[in-house]
Amino acid sequence: MLPWSAELAGTLHEHVFDSQLLRGNPLGDPHERPLWVYTPPGYEEEAGRRYPSVYVIQGYTGQLPMWRNRMPFRQPFTETADAVFAGGRTPPAIVVFVDAWTRYGGSQFVDSPGTGRYHSYLCDEVVAWVDRTYRTVPDRDHRAIMGKSSGGFGAMITPMLRPDLFSGLATHAGDTLYEHCYVRDFGPAVRALRGYDGDIWRWWADFTSRVAFTKEEDGTLVGLLGVAACFSARDDGTVELPFDQRTGVLLPQVWQRWLDWDPVRMAPGYADALRSLRSIWIDAGTRDDYFLDLGAEAFRAELGRLGVADEVVRFELFDATHAAIDYRYPLSLAWLCSRMPG
Repeated sequence: MLPWSAELAGTLHEHVFDSQLLRGNPLGDPHERPLWVYTPPGYEEEAGRRYPSVYVIQGYTGQLPMWRNRMPFRQPFTETADAVFAGGRTPPAIVVFVDAWTRYGGSQFVDSPGTGRYHSYLCDEVVAWVDRTYRTVPDRDHRAIMGKSSGGFGAMITPMLRPDLFSGLATHAGDTLYEHCYVRDFGPAVRALRGYDGDIWRWWADFTSRVAFTKEEDGTLVGLLGVAACFSARDDGTVELPFDQRTGVLLPQVWQRWLDWDPVRMAPGYADALRSLRSIWIDAGTRDDYFLDLGAEAFRAELGRLGVADEVVRFELFDATHAAIDYRYPLSLAWLCSRMPG
């Protein structure tokens, strides 16, 4: 286990993608984004061969260079993904690493007047560009998406919204069952906002004026503000929190807009899309800090209720918290590739 970068059997191509859809986005975030495309061993030599593709999206605050981050005694996903294909036991695939960061920390991979058109950017721009640029098999049966946490949420909703593009997904501790994963932070957020006269924008002004995450409340409040910008921004981009900032009382109309994005609650409206999928991997740690093991179980149960075939679903709970579950990613990557037609 080398504590520095290892040589890959395949090739990681680093691009800068110029998104037309992200130009003029509400937060003034860059419309030029890093985009990494991994091609498996043999891609250059077998010039006539086409490959399935798997899209990898990140959790909240994720930025593309973080895929290279090394933890003690563990390899980063760029290397463990390469190892999936290096041994020749898994059908080879092109792996696409997509950046959807915003100044609030993320986009939830949705189109929102508060952040920008990140769902359309992924589905209508990035997928089309990859298919034009690389030798993919450009159809839904040969395309999957995977992610963890907010990326797991994106992996759940994207095939629901765009079953014409994706036939497989893997969600690792994906955001769902919001009465457990999000409400847990509302009380602490209100307490923290007392120090800012009950105004999250006063906190934001302070946060952006100093070194980030130097105050205890920063993690909770940046996640709350960011998700609100994705789920409950008004048409003019004004961000509304789902509770009163002084009392914590839920605001039913705003909170409902969050619930409308809960994959468990979304699933019945997209039953046909879910039943059409070839592969659905769901997992989470049994001690997940955001109770996403409950969300995973609820999503799995809803799939069963909707008639999604058992053989399509791979479900597992394992002993872990929300952190350090990156060792699961190559497992789901290999499984998704094995489920695609030859």
